[in-house]
Amino acid sequence: MTKLALVLLLFSLGMAMQLVQSTNNEPKEIDKWIQKLHHGEEKVSRLHFYFHDTLSGKNPSAVEVAEASISKKSPTSFGLLNIFDDPLTEGPKSTSKLVGQAQGLYASAGQQELGLLLAMNVFFTTGKFNGSSLTILGRNAVFHSIREMPIIGGTGAFRLARGFVQAKTHFLNLTSGDAIVEYHVVAMHY
Repeated sequence: MTKLALVLLLFSLGMAMQLVQSTNNEPKEIDKWIQKLHHGEEKVSRLHFYFHDTLSGKNPSAVEVAEASISKKSPTSFGLLNIFDDPLTEGPKSTSKLVGQAQGLYASAGQQELGLLLAMNVFFTTGKFNGSSLTILGRNAVFHSIREMPIIGGTGAFRLARGFVQAKTHFLNLTSGDAIVEYHVVAMHY
């Protein structure tokens, strides 16, 4: 099994475990939630946070796990795959209040333009959404000023979530790859 296949298998297992954990509630609690859903009104939540992706230093939050034979020669690093566990903060400074974590992977999927395939779970560790998560999957054209990606689901307060995120680079070190990205989130949920 190749490194890439192993990484994708582990990511898929992680997504499946999240689904099992999010539905591993008492059946009565789920029944109550479904009854409330039938009479519930859809909510729209707007969130704002900063994503800190650090590839440098002694304790990086993102690491390279696989590359294609042409990745180093490609101007877009085509075929490169990174896994991350990045902190999310209220403000752009790393010392800002921690509001959650973003875990997932991004792969360089563009040959002509740097375009990442981004798959990530954003889970919140404070506030009214503590313990809830959103799942984002889409194309991240990192050199575009604003990138939009879809929300494809969620857990906890974000069960049945849909919506979108807009990402804007706040800081990028082209040498190390370290980045701070501002996220604006619009999530529709019950």
